[in-house]
Amino acid sequence: MVTEPRPRVLVYDQIDSHCLDCFTEVADVDVLPNLTEMEFMQRIGDYDALIAGPPRRLTGRMIERGYRLKAIGYAASRLDNIDVSAAYAMGIEVFNAPASSAVAIAEQTLSQLLLLVNKVDDGRLAGKTLGLIGFGRIGRQVAQRAGAFSMRVLANQPHLTPEQALAAGVKAVELMELLRESDFVSLHLPFNAETKTILGREEFAVMKPIACLINTGHAGLLDNAELLAALEHGRLAGAALFIHPSEMPEALDTATISVRQHARVLTTPYQTTIIDSNHDEAVREISEQIADLLSAGQASSLLSLQVVPLAKVSPHEEVDDKRVTRLMAAIKANPKLIDPPIATYWNGRYVILDGATRFTAFKRLGFAHMIFQIVDAAQESFMLDTWYHAISSSQPFADLLSHLQQVDGILFRELSLGETQSVFQDEAALCYFLDCNGRVTLAKTAPGAVHLDVMNDLVAGYTEWGSVERTLLTDLPRLTEQFPQLTAVAIFPPFAPETVFNVASKGGFVPAGLTRFVIPGRILRLNMKLDRLKENDTLAAKRAWFKRYLADRLASSRLRYYQEPVVLLDD
Repeated sequence: MVTEPRPRVLVYDQIDSHCLDCFTEVADVDVLPNLTEMEFMQRIGDYDALIAGPPRRLTGRMIERGYRLKAIGYAASRLDNIDVSAAYAMGIEVFNAPASSAVAIAEQTLSQLLLLVNKVDDGRLAGKTLGLIGFGRIGRQVAQRAGAFSMRVLANQPHLTPEQALAAGVKAVELMELLRESDFVSLHLPFNAETKTILGREEFAVMKPIACLINTGHAGLLDNAELLAALEHGRLAGAALFIHPSEMPEALDTATISVRQHARVLTTPYQTTIIDSNHDEAVREISEQIADLLSAGQASSLLSLQVVPLAKVSPHEEVDDKRVTRLMAAIKANPKLIDPPIATYWNGRYVILDGATRFTAFKRLGFAHMIFQIVDAAQESFMLDTWYHAISSSQPFADLLSHLQQVDGILFRELSLGETQSVFQDEAALCYFLDCNGRVTLAKTAPGAVHLDVMNDLVAGYTEWGSVERTLLTDLPRLTEQFPQLTAVAIFPPFAPETVFNVASKGGFVPAGLTRFVIPGRILRLNMKLDRLKENDTLAAKRAWFKRYLADRLASSRLRYYQEPVVLLDD
């Protein structure tokens, strides 16, 4: 009997062998880090997968010689050194490690934040404002962790759109506004001509006297003489400064030395061993992904786009019929699929993460199949956050509570504000209401009632009673500023993705307007005509056609790859 040959993997990087253990039973691995570009192009045609890392550059010319390649793994947080368009045009999966060093630096930042708040403040982070100057990978990781401490987070970053800020749960502001409002300011910027001494006399002058500064980056981001003056004259409460090992002590000026010796300044050696170890972690991460792909015997569809039978698709929340009707009219007028919906495969169903209105419109128009972007439920290919509901009315909260008490299977009780920190440890807790006067009321499922059914009825009850809008805010002054007739805000516990997927795959729904899936690498502007999808043909035939169609599109047009997530709130 002839056995199928094992896949082959080329490692074009200096990598410890233990990082490649996952390939032992899956593929044959050749580690050849010192190939010239010409030698690489002569050999790459023999391999099914490629692993590389900085400073290796993979040009389109090099990738196009990989006739058998199913996957490329790049052990870095960015893909700047890869011609991603060329890879995708050939149907090659591209993996990288977006969070490689960012997590370690973010955790170091939070450790300094905790030390500072205990050294110069009251020891509490909850309710304080953190300003992030720079909102790249590290800034986003810091924001995520600050959110766990119930901090308000501001971000200053060129070209940071409201959608990107919303996805991360932060508010995008100008630099001076950030400095005026923040209790803590943390810098996460590269050092270059534009960022040199980004904080000087003018900037320190507008900061709160109780504020603290954290700089994990280059010392040159600060005017250290002005920082020292601000500390000496009580215009700044404290600072935490990271010292990089590349700095030569004899090259430091007097102000830099003095500020690092100040009583209210914490200095921390930059933990390069932790950061460097992330390269191995990145290699292991992408190696495991490639090993899984090779063991499955085939790569995923190009760009994770697939033709999916609509009979196997399940939305996880109900849709607004008015929006569906408007979208159906728009599709009839312009028969194109512009932005594909997003789903994940779970228990034999395609569960929609974003695009339930589009799915419903196409289904009602008689389509049997549609293009979806498929994300892997088992990978960190999305984030699930939770919206809160701002309920507005001219009526007081007592009227709303009276209305909701008619809902079967629900119990209410008042809480103190301090009890909200642990309230969701009770599995029966549905949500709590923070009314416009600052009082807190907990809603719980009564014994014997079905939790999800009661939650759906609760949301339907207050949606019927007043005007409901989604929000990320819990700060009453800001809520009442945004919603002048605010009666209360309903604050829900986060859903586990598995809960949402299980409910949807069994035909159920979670309450509308609560889930917020954030998918990095959104595929937009497909702009595909719908005539071929509308034809009465087999799923296999349509999938074969679409693969050719997409390869042609990618080969003839420029593909833009964005690291940041894109969030669409409306169809």
